[in-house]
Amino acid sequence: MTESLLTQRPHSPWKEGLGWLILLGPLFFLSYGQVNTFTSTRDDVGSLVFGWEHSIPFIPWTIVPYWSIDLLYGISLFICTSKQELMRHGCRLLAASLVACAAFLLFPLKFTFMRPETQGAFGWLFRQLEQFDLPYNQAPSLHIILTWLLWLRFRQHLNRHARIVSGCWFLLIAVSVLTTWQHHFIDVISGMVVAIIISYVIPIEGEWRWQRPTLHARRLAGKYCLGGILFLLAGTAIPCGYWLLWPALALLTVAAGYAGLGVTVFQKNSHGNLSLSARMLLLPYLAGAKISRRWFSRHTAQSNEIAAGVSLGRFPDEAEQGIAVFDLTAEFHKGKRGEQCWQSYPLMDLLVPDIQHLRTAVRQLQQLRQAHDRVLVCCALGLSRSATVVAAWLLAEGYAASAVQAVALVTSRRPQIVLTPAHIATLEAFSKEQPCQTA
Repeated sequence: MTESLLTQRPHSPWKEGLGWLILLGPLFFLSYGQVNTFTSTRDDVGSLVFGWEHSIPFIPWTIVPYWSIDLLYGISLFICTSKQELMRHGCRLLAASLVACAAFLLFPLKFTFMRPETQGAFGWLFRQLEQFDLPYNQAPSLHIILTWLLWLRFRQHLNRHARIVSGCWFLLIAVSVLTTWQHHFIDVISGMVVAIIISYVIPIEGEWRWQRPTLHARRLAGKYCLGGILFLLAGTAIPCGYWLLWPALALLTVAAGYAGLGVTVFQKNSHGNLSLSARMLLLPYLAGAKISRRWFSRHTAQSNEIAAGVSLGRFPDEAEQGIAVFDLTAEFHKGKRGEQCWQSYPLMDLLVPDIQHLRTAVRQLQQLRQAHDRVLVCCALGLSRSATVVAAWLLAEGYAASAVQAVALVTSRRPQIVLTPAHIATLEAFSKEQPCQTA
């Protein structure tokens, strides 16, 4: 049976999609049009144009992909396959209109190029556009925001080949805002920033959760917050230092994780993948974490077997056939690992897992071990988070009678592990919950 263009799913909320379309359609045209008309009457509207933008060619036929976003906007509300997906997608589109219109009012800009006269079908499309779209709603480009949000939905439901085609078309839509002389480059960049933030703040999967942080977590939050503030100050003080605002935002987001949002800031699912929005937003931090992992793991083994087919090690760089992976990192993305069995239970780096998280992790490890002969339990370096879980598993399986014995056994196999008194205390509490067993 050949692979269908759209993957088959059990639920298709057509009525809800129609309801969102009835809400969003008029709201978009009303808010966008009113803001555009109002800004045209203001005398404080400026412009921001880079010199090289005058070399961007005017390509009339790109008005077709430019207009196509209206059709794709409507279709996107009918391809969602669950009420939660539709609700989150609808909220994203609503937020896009509200945030963009607010920015148009607060920071009004005007497009400055004089578009050449165009004849034929393309000319007709341009004239229809000009009747509604005055050259004032510029930064952030709502067209770019919607292009990102719609592409995320279509790529979720298309097979591999159709995903490539749709990706090329959405890229053409993004380029068309420049080649139709509708937007300047600053509108595109600001539109991408706003789009990624919206898709990150309103995730399709998962929920934002907050719990009271420990004292150690608050200290780490303070350090990341300080780093973010330093980047923020440097970005505003140094000429052309606006790129430093990206690592500033990434560090402040991680600080929010340690301040109580926990692993939800990474938006990592049980299959080991971070959401694309999280990867884009947190890229400076994630790149730094990857460099740090490779640097500090130079003199440690990839993994060491501890007992009964369970190995302890660092986050693997490549897939290894015949071994299941129990991934405890929150900050690393599985990516393309073929058919390797991969299960993720994210834990924050540098924090001691609480007893509840430890119970859940051990239970998942036991289930994974029952299904597979070999299991790799990993974190960034295989020295702390994973070592704690493996030690707790030794206690649950009866390979050790006490926390001290469990830690000694893990240390004998992987001497570099780093477990603080707080880790030992959590393991001792976990040990008291276990029935008496003989190793």
